[in-house]
Amino acid sequence: MTNIILVGLMGSGKTTIGRIVAKRLGREFFDSDHEIERRTGVRIPTIFDLEGEAGFRRREAATIAELCATPDIVLGTGGGAVLDPDNRAAMRRGGWVVYLDVPVRILHERTRHDTNRPLLQVEDPIAKLENLREQRDPLYREVADFVLDGAHYHSNHAVQRILKEWEARCTPSM
Repeated sequence: MTNIILVGLMGSGKTTIGRIVAKRLGREFFDSDHEIERRTGVRIPTIFDLEGEAGFRRREAATIAELCATPDIVLGTGGGAVLDPDNRAAMRRGGWVVYLDVPVRILHERTRHDTNRPLLQVEDPIAKLENLREQRDPLYREVADFVLDGAHYHSNHAVQRILKEWEARCTPSM
């Protein structure tokens, strides 16, 4: 059976939706950022402070490679995981990739009080989100097997849509 891998910008719902999808399929859910924090014993902002973004990205790549090779899981990746071509290759090899495409205004609303997002600790977080979206959207689309328009779905409806698509595309017919 194939893994389900969720990609998208921070605040797109990868963790929330991923947990529900995993529960419905009876699978284990992993959030790559949470897994990095578990393994290091520190929060992501601390890794950024001590090692910079490059150090964090090295840890992220190792974690993504390992998780994508783990069978029958649901994985929510960090928003920037797609920047690394090796991560994109691991995702394509490791499962069925869903891009949760959510407008910047909704992402900002969801993330504006979250201090655990180092890239958004700037004077103009909306401009930063727009820049990240412009940079990453083509990469999300490149790796995605399915794009879900997150502007029109709340969590439970998104899960239903993903599972319906998963069943149609990825489960063998009887």
